[in-house]
Amino acid sequence: MKLLANENIPIASVTYLKSAGFDIIAVGDENFGITDKEVMELAIKENRTIITYDSDYGELIFKYGYKPEAGVIYIRILPSDPLEAGKLTEQLITESKVDIERTLTVLDSNSIRQKKY
Repeated sequence: MKLLANENIPIASVTYLKSAGFDIIAVGDENFGITDKEVMELAIKENRTIITYDSDYGELIFKYGYKPEAGVIYIRILPSDPLEAGKLTEQLITESKVDIERTLTVLDSNSIRQKKY
């Protein structure tokens, strides 16, 4: 699975996921300051799952029709540590039975919710 970390994902989480063997790029490394629409277009072009703390991606999908094949993981938890996004993403992908493709996956402190598109 190929991942795309939005600019709001700490670099420590990106480094953590890389060290765990994930193919991940960080928006801030090569595309600093691009819009959410441009992030979505990059994810679609490279078939990467977006990891973000930004709720706007749901609107891009359901209101504006963006349909990334690989999906979007929206972490709806205030991070207590810079590794939290990386650890939550790794756990979701490796330990859960959820299918992320063509799905907005919302992680909060009590649940995993998904909406297919």
